Amino acid sequence: MGLIRSARPTIVAALAADLKRPLLVVTGPIEQAKALAHSTRDWSVVPGQVVRFPEPLALFYERVPWSDEVVAARLGILSQIHTGSGSPVIVASARALMQRTVPVHQFRSATRDFSTGQTIDLKSTLTRWTGLGYEPVSVVVGQGQFSHRGGILDIFPPAASGPVRFELFGSKIDSLRRFDPATQRSLERVESISVGPAREALPLHGPRFSKLVEAQLENGRPDDERAELENHLRGLEGAAPFPGLEFYLPYFHSETAMLLDYLPADALVILEDEQELADTWAGLEQEALELREAAEKAGMLPAGYPLPYVTWDEWLEQLTDRQVVSLGHGQTDGASALSDCYTPAPHFGGQLKPLLSHMATAQSEGGNVVVVSQQAKRLAELWSAEEEEQQLPPVLDDLSEPSRSRLVLGQGSLAEGWTLRGLDLGEGPATVHLLTDAEIFGWQRPQPRRPIHRRRMAPESYFADLTPGDFVVHIEYGIGIFDGLVTRAPESAEREYLLVQYGGSDRLYVPIHQADRLSRYVGADDSVPHLSRLGSADWQSVKARTKQAVEEVARELLELYAARELAVGHAFGADTEWQAELEAAFPYFETEDQVKAIAEVKADMERPKPMDRLICGDVGYGKTEVALRAAFKAVMDGKQVAVLVPTTVLAQQHFATFGRRLAHFPAELEMLSRFRSRSEQRAILEKLAIGQIDIIIGTHRLLQNDVAFADLGLLIIDEEQRFGVTHKERLKQMRTEVDVLTLTATPIPRTLYMALTGVRDISTIETPPEERLPVSTYVGTYDEQLVRRALLRELERGGQAFYVHNRVRTIETVRRKLERLIPEASIAVGHGQMRENELEKVML
Repeated sequence: MGLIRSARPTIVAALAADLKRPLLVVTGPIEQAKALAHSTRDWSVVPGQVVRFPEPLALFYERVPWSDEVVAARLGILSQIHTGSGSPVIVASARALMQRTVPVHQFRSATRDFSTGQTIDLKSTLTRWTGLGYEPVSVVVGQGQFSHRGGILDIFPPAASGPVRFELFGSKIDSLRRFDPATQRSLERVESISVGPAREALPLHGPRFSKLVEAQLENGRPDDERAELENHLRGLEGAAPFPGLEFYLPYFHSETAMLLDYLPADALVILEDEQELADTWAGLEQEALELREAAEKAGMLPAGYPLPYVTWDEWLEQLTDRQVVSLGHGQTDGASALSDCYTPAPHFGGQLKPLLSHMATAQSEGGNVVVVSQQAKRLAELWSAEEEEQQLPPVLDDLSEPSRSRLVLGQGSLAEGWTLRGLDLGEGPATVHLLTDAEIFGWQRPQPRRPIHRRRMAPESYFADLTPGDFVVHIEYGIGIFDGLVTRAPESAEREYLLVQYGGSDRLYVPIHQADRLSRYVGADDSVPHLSRLGSADWQSVKARTKQAVEEVARELLELYAARELAVGHAFGADTEWQAELEAAFPYFETEDQVKAIAEVKADMERPKPMDRLICGDVGYGKTEVALRAAFKAVMDGKQVAVLVPTTVLAQQHFATFGRRLAHFPAELEMLSRFRSRSEQRAILEKLAIGQIDIIIGTHRLLQNDVAFADLGLLIIDEEQRFGVTHKERLKQMRTEVDVLTLTATPIPRTLYMALTGVRDISTIETPPEERLPVSTYVGTYDEQLVRRALLRELERGGQAFYVHNRVRTIETVRRKLERLIPEASIAVGHGQMRENELEKVML
């Protein structure tokens, strides 16, 4: 068709609505698949119709485990196609399609329906579920798990919307109920449930291929790899799931399948851009060949390892009997004239007059103008001020309602606009001009992710169970080393004791009933503590000094917080309309904890008592967005905001984030760090003192005596624990009458204690954002091919990577080595000895 990229989601959604049959939309790069899926959802008339078939994070020929989320999403889509439910629009990248999967006939034979009143063999059912890849657990909380307790069976199939509980009466299914994995409470009854595979590589085939791993172990492997292979061997022999099972998928099936094999014959295949797809596929095949060669050379592949991916020739052969449409530049027959109808929309870069002129011209020529913006209400205000005589239509919150007006102004989000000529609206050919934030303001808002209801897991214990070798503290005898449980019989009756080793080979036997007098040692750093000696006065001296220091700190805190309690701060007003627009422009859905934290911060700010709130949440959980909304609320009330961060890099990061989010609002933003020259710093300080800067982001430079504010209303401190004693003394002076918001992922014990005892307010953000993967840490000997695979995996998903080296003197040598190792990557070097302007260029 030769369609412009911005029009492709519109056409895909229109085809889905008109054809009412499954559509497979294929892109080249992974990021393009994500963007197209998000944009197509905006145009789809059926909620949940557009789904993305994800790709594994592992490269071909890697033993890296697939994430549970990816496995569940892929199997859910295969199951939906297999059962013929609905007419999904499936968006997949080249990498996702290349991955071979379980054959259709085996997927069908592995899927079994259960219904009320049915008789089952419990033992064979449990064995079967394990062989299908389900993980046996004590409590089911996630997809791909099952549990058995007496006459209760719980299971969570990947294709199901939630887990289901089997209540058995003997061998008969007495009832089937859905249940809440967070509370484990049963919900509504269901008559039947379909249980299909929980993994694409079915563990039931494992025992036949365990000898392959035995052969590798016999050849001798490094210790870390040997431990992994032994774990794989146990899983294969036991026909049970294990991390990395998908590596053996090509062995398990004599004939594997691809996603296209699951689709019905009438499904339409849409190539987003055929040439881009061919180039991406070729690049992935070449990368796979290199990875295989390196793996075989290192002895990491079992003998005769089958091809784990679908080749380009196989893909083209599969398309011969399919209906295929190419939206971009391709060789598909029957090219459509649609490419002549759609043209890119003009861009205005935030300039109102050219925008209004374009819209007026479009309407005078008989065209229809549709404006979809997150800033629709603000745009209407500006428009009314500029064009007083023109009557504007009301801003629509629901864009699905039809409108006969030649001018439609809607509140919403679309990725890009276009101009469509020759559309028949019942009154002859017409032109439609679609304008979005990308064209009006010059910025493109990421498409919102779908809201999901995450399970609220019980918080983890602060301390795990003690193990021998841990440092412990006895309240009376001091620091020692826990040496396990021992049994003694001092008075003829055997009793259990906790054995603690002290300095000088001293030993202390603590009776079990006095275990509460022991606690895990928690130091300020990772240094090894000095062991106490039994019978000496050392520990009593330590306790006395500690008591004195605590009393001094308590006195300071009492004075500070008494002053804050008596101080009358500024009571901020209610949210403005601009505040609502800023929050509506947030590109993601807020988590439950984020919403709660934002509400608590706003409530504190609207009281006359100065706020002192701690926001505690893991990295990437959305603390910065909470701070940004608080900062904007303060600015809307005419107050200045100081954002204090411990490092220059973090200051630059916050400056970029705040700048991007506040770009279209009247808030003056500046940064004070070593990235600013002395003359620039002087100019910034002058503007700050007279109130020309609303938000200042800076490092410890903000704490120096020459920094003065015209009207400081809010102090935001990121990672307070990383500031020194001198810095904190200055902070105490700043915070008596201004609102203070502290952000941290790891609060120091004193800060946490003050929050837990009510001296400071605390908000916790425990719910991770959608699609946030857990941090995985791998430790091993240096291996260039391992480094290459790790970096390639990150590049494939469109991400960035840091390679940390510990010597500035030899860092350029490392750079040259990386350039030879991974020529596909663009590599930059940054270190602390570089000039500020050079480091800034690297960072930006």
